[in-house]
Amino acid sequence: MQESHVELKRSLGLWSALAIVIGTVIGSGIFFKQASVLQMTGSTNLALLAWLIGGLITLADGLTLSEIGSQIPHTGGLYQYMTHIYGEFWGFMSGWMQVIVYAPAIVGSIAGYLGLLVTNFFGLGAVWKAPIAIGTIIVIALLNMLENRYGAAFAIVTTICKLLPIAAIVIFGLFFGREQGFGETVVSIHQSVGNFGVAVLGTIFAYDGWILVTNLGGEIKRPEKLLPLAIILGISIVVVLYLGVTFGIFRSLSANKINALGQNATAYFALNAFGAFGGRLVNIGIMISIIGALNGKMMSFPRIYYAMAVNRHLPFARHLSRLNRHTQTPVIATTVLLVLTSLMILTVDTDRLSELCIFAMYSFYIAAFVGVFILRRRHGGSKPTGFSTPGYPFVPIIAIVGTSFVVISELFFDFVGAATSLVIIGLGIPLYYWLKRYYKHDDNVDLL
Repeated sequence: MQESHVELKRSLGLWSALAIVIGTVIGSGIFFKQASVLQMTGSTNLALLAWLIGGLITLADGLTLSEIGSQIPHTGGLYQYMTHIYGEFWGFMSGWMQVIVYAPAIVGSIAGYLGLLVTNFFGLGAVWKAPIAIGTIIVIALLNMLENRYGAAFAIVTTICKLLPIAAIVIFGLFFGREQGFGETVVSIHQSVGNFGVAVLGTIFAYDGWILVTNLGGEIKRPEKLLPLAIILGISIVVVLYLGVTFGIFRSLSANKINALGQNATAYFALNAFGAFGGRLVNIGIMISIIGALNGKMMSFPRIYYAMAVNRHLPFARHLSRLNRHTQTPVIATTVLLVLTSLMILTVDTDRLSELCIFAMYSFYIAAFVGVFILRRRHGGSKPTGFSTPGYPFVPIIAIVGTSFVVISELFFDFVGAATSLVIIGLGIPLYYWLKRYYKHDDNVDLL
């Protein structure tokens, strides 16, 4: 099925993996969620605490999954972990949700938001939003059809670029901000003020995306060492950067002003702090940040299609598992993601569709975290020979509890969405058993 003489190129080093972690996480959330987190908490001190707690939970997630990633350093990430720990059925279920809905929806959602920012920045009509979004995805997809070092290099460049507006916000807040920036409360009380848990939930979503680097486990050098290092360093750096941006915004604008401006708080800050030209540069930095996040997702998501196809868990497996002879990348899998994403942008609300997947995705995260205990028990309770989670078993428990909070919150706040995600998963069950029967007797058969 897969051409044996063509394999994924294991050429990504620490800097590439680190850039993918940071670049995939930092998109637009940190620049536009300051007001919503502040509104939920009611004070700047509690808002900063919410960002810190969300970061610590995410770090616990990363520390826990790093132990699994060091033992199962294969292409496909979560799909491979679920397969090795719980069997191919549950591996298929986790992969099915990602390839059929989550991957194209999340890419489409981010691209759509980029299209909105670009049209506003250049004063274009709303009709240009979809073409800009799709055009950006096409360019990034073509880049990632080349050798993986090009996508990795682009991730490093865009990550450096996105650090510039963050540094500007932090430095301005530190040296030119108001001393009374903390301890302020929101006078104009929002309806949901005081719901600290919802604020933490929002920050956890802003930290999401780091797990996608595990999809590239088969292309990272010495993944048993470099993958955990990239995840832990990457998440730690993102936490510091997020706290820095929050610090800079809170020191520069009053709590009531941030509350009144909402998602426009960062743009207002940039305009007032750096003038019209400087403000536009910061906005360009934010757009580059989003492009970098898109690159990380377009680089990592096709590896799930590829890994599932290698295991004959998708139709047209022989084609989806094929690697380009010259670039050693899954060109067909990348093309499929590109087509699905473009269709979603043109036909559905990708924001809502990506939200529908949250319940199922975080449920699989919980199962993966529990997998740390299962793998240790399989090895007689001893530490793994590779990376072991520090603070075991407390850190994995924090990861499980924190992620369970997300799942339970989704049940309470979006029960329809949670139920819909379960229906989407259920649709994959008959496909799984049909594929097993179809491929059972003939190793050369494929869906044509």
